[in-house]
Amino acid sequence: MDDQQFRQLLDFFGLSWKGYRKVRKGVKKRVGRYMQEHGFHSMEEFLWTLEGNREQRGQGEKLMTVSISRFFRDRGLWQAVEKYLLPEIVAREVQKIKVWSAGCACGEEVYSFKILWDRLRDRYKRLPELELWATDLNPELLYRAQTGIFSLSSLKEVPEEWRTRYFSQVKEKYFAVSDFLKEKIFWKVHNLLADDPPLTGFQILFLRNNLLTYYQEEIQSSTLSRAIGGLEWGGFLIIGSHEKLPGLFFELKPFPHHPNIFQKYEDQKF
Repeated sequence: MDDQQFRQLLDFFGLSWKGYRKVRKGVKKRVGRYMQEHGFHSMEEFLWTLEGNREQRGQGEKLMTVSISRFFRDRGLWQAVEKYLLPEIVAREVQKIKVWSAGCACGEEVYSFKILWDRLRDRYKRLPELELWATDLNPELLYRAQTGIFSLSSLKEVPEEWRTRYFSQVKEKYFAVSDFLKEKIFWKVHNLLADDPPLTGFQILFLRNNLLTYYQEEIQSSTLSRAIGGLEWGGFLIIGSHEKLPGLFFELKPFPHHPNIFQKYEDQKF
């Protein structure tokens, strides 16, 4: 598959060449293998089938997913979450905090947040109940996330002290997260482009390194608008370190402690 054919596939799904340029080799190989196994002899034939077959289209969407992550990816962002964002939310003295990790892939982001939440117990006598929703389009990635087993390379940002407390080695170069970190996580297959948020009233929405990286801007805008509808006023949107908000979202104001955190703001609510 050459780049011109790959661009045809990207355009069909509304995906961005800029987002896929550096990772296209692996995706092209995956799609090419699938086309060969299922008897597709040209990109035109494959796209025609995707257009008319809902099941094949869903399979095509999964083939295009990119899962590249590690624990505490973008360390500075996690430090801002731990030092500023979480204390602000805890200070509101609500009964429950709801967090949504959208496009959670294999779960590194989800468990990173659970680790930070557990560390708060050393600073506060009482914490609100935590309800964490982890969603992804690909059920295979969700299954891997729920098993909670990760390679050593995925843990390179985890301090040794934390690694000892929150992980156990299961075989050479593979570690399992502690069972208590898996509590109060609701895993759900969810199509960010088509489905409404799993709940409303989220205080935190992680939307990092997926929508705003891999999709074209017109799709970004409509999907982001629907996603932030799940955030309560005063809630926080967290995006990836190389991502920017598409267009104008006047209700999202920069959080002063990190450039990739935004607060959903309405004048009369503050």
